[in-house]
Amino acid sequence: MFDDQSILVTGGTGSFGHTFIPMLLEKYNPKRVIIFSRDEMKQWEMAKKFQHEERVRFFIGDVRDRDRLYRALDGVDFVVHAAATKIVPTAEYNPFECVKTNVHGAMNLIDACIDKGVKRVVALSTDKASSPINLYGATKLTSDKLFVSGNSYAGAHGTRFAVVRYGNVMGSRGSVIPFFMSIREKGVLPITDERMTRFMISLEEGVELVWHAFEDMEGGEVYVKKIPSMKMTDLARVVAPEARHEIVGIRPGEKLHEQMISPEDSHFTYEYDEHFKILPAINNWGTCEKRIKNGRKVPEGFMYASNTNDEWMSDAQLQAWIDANW
Repeated sequence: MFDDQSILVTGGTGSFGHTFIPMLLEKYNPKRVIIFSRDEMKQWEMAKKFQHEERVRFFIGDVRDRDRLYRALDGVDFVVHAAATKIVPTAEYNPFECVKTNVHGAMNLIDACIDKGVKRVVALSTDKASSPINLYGATKLTSDKLFVSGNSYAGAHGTRFAVVRYGNVMGSRGSVIPFFMSIREKGVLPITDERMTRFMISLEEGVELVWHAFEDMEGGEVYVKKIPSMKMTDLARVVAPEARHEIVGIRPGEKLHEQMISPEDSHFTYEYDEHFKILPAINNWGTCEKRIKNGRKVPEGFMYASNTNDEWMSDAQLQAWIDANW
């Protein structure tokens, strides 16, 4: 699908980009891959890893800057939107900045992709966008809605938008496993609440979900990967068996359990072997056979949450991941 095509990744110097780019170059033969981000130091460090790869380009820019996006998207076929203000406490204490990036940035990208004739766009979302209780989740829910509606906004231009949603990405920058690994020698790990659970997904699985969305989408779908859950106390025990757990309380805007599909979403949600698909409630797209394909309608009131998940990650599975990645 991506052979001889141009792909741009916003926020491409983040954890997702560092996994997506090598996987893309290994599986496909794109014409060029453009890393669009605002941090020159991260671009410089990443460029060293691809110094002998002529297909990889770097473009300094911010999704808040509409004009810069127009320049960067010239001749681009596909876009992965990974740029976001993501840290929950940071968003709570800097709400205007979070809105500028996650909401205004999404609007800028949608406009620019339509006007520049981009074929397909996949935006990365988060569990926190489902029944949000914090500003980050609220801005990502808004972003999701914007990308879904972008398919109507595009009109006859042909640009199509979809969203992928997943939970805690194992090993991503700022996530819990690298944090616990960095402090485990101290012998004490902070646990916000001993009941807390989280979905667990690898970066590679996240990339594969994005690829599936590009191939499957008609426009407006939200793809949710089926992934295992784990209690934070169990995760801490695997990372540092001898460490003591210190209960520190939930941070501002933090959830006890993750949710990726709400009961309200169940009316338009379909199940597949390896994922769920939330269809848009607008324009009768929720009953569109091209979007449903071979999906099975979930029961009314269905909810996909980390504490009621059918699949749980075992200690051995987590240890195997740590051994392979650390």
